[in-house]
Amino acid sequence: MNKVIALIMLVAIGGLSACNTVEGAGKDIQSGGEAVSDTARDVKNEM
Repeated sequence: MNKVIALIMLVAIGGLSACNTVEGAGKDIQSGGEAVSDTARDVKNEM
């Protein structure tokens, strides 16, 4: 029973720390999307 409680606590702590990770990943994805959009716009303007 103690192992189950310890496992639940570890998962909860991991979930709380993942919030910052998910936010950072979202910002990275947004930056990547902006870079793709900028490149597409540059190519379109050069045509």
